[in-house]
Order: sequence, then C-alpha cells, then structure tokens
Amino acid sequence: MKRALVTGGAGFIGSHLANSLILKGYEVIVLDNESTGFKENVPVNAQYIKGDVLNLQDLSGAFAGPVDLVLHIAGQASTIRSFRDPHDDLKTNVIGTLNVLKKCLEKRVPRFLFASSMTCYGHPAQIPIPEDEQSRPISYYGITKHAAERYVLSTALRNDLDFDFHATAFRMFNVYGERQSLQNPYQGVMAIFISNVFNNEPITIHSDGEQSRDFIYIEDVVDAWISAIDNPRTYGEVFNLGTGKGVSINQLVDKILLSDGKGRSNYPVRYSHERPGDQRHMRADVSKAKELFDWSPRISLEEGMGRTIRWARDQWQKHKT
Repeated sequence: MKRALVTGGAGFIGSHLANSLILKGYEVIVLDNESTGFKENVPVNAQYIKGDVLNLQDLSGAFAGPVDLVLHIAGQASTIRSFRDPHDDLKTNVIGTLNVLKKCLEKRVPRFLFASSMTCYGHPAQIPIPEDEQSRPISYYGITKHAAERYVLSTALRNDLDFDFHATAFRMFNVYGERQSLQNPYQGVMAIFISNVFNNEPITIHSDGEQSRDFIYIEDVVDAWISAIDNPRTYGEVFNLGTGKGVSINQLVDKILLSDGKGRSNYPVRYSHERPGDQRHMRADVSKAKELFDWSPRISLEEGMGRTIRWARDQWQKHKT
C-alpha cells in the first residue's frame, strides 16, 4: 500500500484531500499544528501527528516510515496576517516548505504536490489569467507563496539528485465548501459572509464590492489534485485551479442574503476601505489543466454554494445548542 503525507491535513483543503486519498487506497499520514485546522476534520483511518512544519523533529515523525507522496498544504494563508506579521508568514510558507523538501530528499520521496495561490499574479495584465502570466505579487503572502512554489519546482529540476523527484504546483483561486472555517475572519470570504448572516452580524465589504473573484468548489479542487498524482504530463508544471468565471463581491453577498430570505433592504451591508494586497479582478484560465490532464471544474457556483450553506447551517445549529 502506498503511503501519502498530507501537511495541513486537519484544515479545510487538506482534510478533503486526506479523505480522498484514503478512498483511493493510500495509507495516509496527517501533520497539522491546528493553528487553523481541527482534529475532528482528520479522517479516522489516517495516522495523525499534531506537529509543525517548522519543527524538524515533528517532520521526522511524519516521515518515520516510507513515504511515496507528499501533499504540502500547510501554510499561513491570510493576506492580512502576512502584513501584520511578515516574519511568521515568511517562516511558515518558505522555511516550512524548505523543511518539508529537506525531508523529501532525505527519504527519496518521488512525488510532491504543492498548494500555491492566485496571489502569485498580483495585478494581472490579462483576464482570464493563464499560467504564463508574469508573477508580480503585491502582498507579502503572495511573495512567500511564489517563493515557496519556485523552491519546490526548482528542487525537482536539480541535476544532482540520484532519484526521480516530480513536483506539481496548483495556483488555487477562491476555494470554498464544507469544512471551511466559520470562525476565521481572515480567510474564506464566502464563509465569512455566511457566518455573518447566521450570527446576524453586519456584512462588511472592503472597497466598492465590484472587485471580482473566481470561486471554485472544494470537490473540484480535490479532483484536480488526485487526478494529477500519477499523470507524468503534470510533472514540473504549474496549474490554475478555478472555474474561469468571475463573480463580484456584491453579487456574492446578494446570493448569500437571498439564500436566507434576506436582502439589502432589511440586512446591514457596510463598505470599508480597500485592504493592502487586495487584487481587483481575478479569473483563472484553466485550459492548461484540461489539455494536460483532462481536468475541468464541474460544480456550478449555485450548486456548490447551496451545499456549503446547508453544511454551515448545520454547524451553526450544533454550536448554538
């Protein structure tokens, strides 16, 4: 049985990937420091290690046996936090990634998949954004994700390795879905707004709300990662993971309010200043993934949002009681 390590596997994206790997027959090890993840997200059949990618001893425990595949999701994932504590952002996203790569080389791990970000692009020159768009990140978070991505892909190109090390990076756009934290005010704009409505709190939109995002449902993201694992055409490549469709933040708010029988006439929606590192319009060109490993998103925003809101309502009611 092949063994896979998922760093950040107690978090939103990582736990879904861990679940899928188990269904595919992998023995799964999850490493997570629970800074934003939750132990209850970890599949019961996974080996769980509470630990940090900044701690080499924790990583040694995660790599104690043979590892055939690493999915590196662990990271500091908030643009706002990256400005508030750039040293932590740098340590977690860059040094943490280098630590995981170090262990991969020591253990001769053949396959590595990395969670990169749309923030690598900064203010893109064209919409939708292809992968060969020049990366000019405007946030500290975008800088560290881009740096970590380059470390990963450059490691796979080293000519001094005596084994095959194949890496792939996914620049994910706005991922949403079940298990996205409803308590974290720093990431997941859809989850933040849903939580606002359930708690009867005002919604705050930064800037004028006409900025647009590409929202992709977690099931489609997992499908892309899993489909790429054994496909040689993905080796050494960067892929966008989005839908190719843009939705303004104003439109998103209206959809969430409508799902709860509300509207702007009877619910407070406020506007605030634009935040540092904010990108105006983001929409992925996903044709490369379609061409190289036949992946395309399948879940519409309406379907994915409906599933997410139903799950979030159940969670809210459980915590309320």
